[in-house]
Amino acid sequence: MKKMRSLSAILAAALALTAFAGCGATDNSSTTDNASDNTSAADNAETVASDEAVSENSYKIGVIQYGSHPSLDNCFSGIEQALTESDLELTIDRQDGNFDSATCDTIAKNMAAKQYDMIFAIATPAAVSAFAATANTDIPVIFCAVSDPVAAGLVEDMNAPGGNCTGTSDILDFSAQLDLIQALQPEVKKIGVLYTTSEANSVSQLASLREAADPRGIEIVDQGVQGAADVPQAAASLVTKVDCVNNFTDNNVVSNLTVLLEQANSANIPVYGSEIEQVINGCMASVSIDYVALGRATADMGIRVLGGESAGTIPVGKISDGTAVVNTEVMDKFGITLPDSYADAEKVTSADKEDAE
Repeated sequence: MKKMRSLSAILAAALALTAFAGCGATDNSSTTDNASDNTSAADNAETVASDEAVSENSYKIGVIQYGSHPSLDNCFSGIEQALTESDLELTIDRQDGNFDSATCDTIAKNMAAKQYDMIFAIATPAAVSAFAATANTDIPVIFCAVSDPVAAGLVEDMNAPGGNCTGTSDILDFSAQLDLIQALQPEVKKIGVLYTTSEANSVSQLASLREAADPRGIEIVDQGVQGAADVPQAAASLVTKVDCVNNFTDNNVVSNLTVLLEQANSANIPVYGSEIEQVINGCMASVSIDYVALGRATADMGIRVLGGESAGTIPVGKISDGTAVVNTEVMDKFGITLPDSYADAEKVTSADKEDAE
């Protein structure tokens, strides 16, 4: 990476990591600049960049997004907002891996070969690709929405990452999620989980959910899949065995959420999500993470690294407090009344999706 310029003014204005949970979304507008010649595996990638002329002293920032679904799109929005609001002179090259690890590998190798100044990686598979591609370079990797970066091999420790990589985790508060589920379904005994066996974040989340559920006398019934083609049959089988389904931030499952919801609705059981977009799209409720805020916090960490800090010394960040969100239409469908203890929960309907579109 090129010699760092003084960024003291930027650092003074940067948000403290522990205070990012309340950040709100701002203007999502951006301009486009094709910053790299990609191989055929990534020919359909989207490029977003500043429309200012690129000078020798500008930073070229790569963003690898594992694929496009609402959670990950919100992560990119937050990253883009914080970077473009800074005083940095930079170009942002966003590439979409289309939920394919091999494509992410190709994109990451391209960015490393072109000596990008920094790579942001959204979701675990994209982060693993960026980490591997930059192993013999001085290009820092800043990941976003990686549930278990230690298990993924990205950092040595959450508080002392080591190496040239750090970022933010979207680890879920399963205790709070189970509180919500039991408040809405007091008689729940079996909770189903559909997850992708090759996603390290999902394997880790499954273990954490089971650990939180055991003391409550709740059985976690898991059904693993290898890819999108497995989701319909696996979902159809799972919903016959459980009282409800709890959805993780599993990229494969989230991108096929409609299929899971169809099967669950046929079995007359609700699905609980992991963030607000899933609830808007048909899940009944969740203790939700603000992924735009997570993206902004991730960008702030990148700004600190561009200012001269070592990525390996910046602790992995996470949002400590989730927000209860309920879909009132789905609750009405299942004849469930919102308890007084969740009277302040954010209330959404499918109309919120239509308004967003």
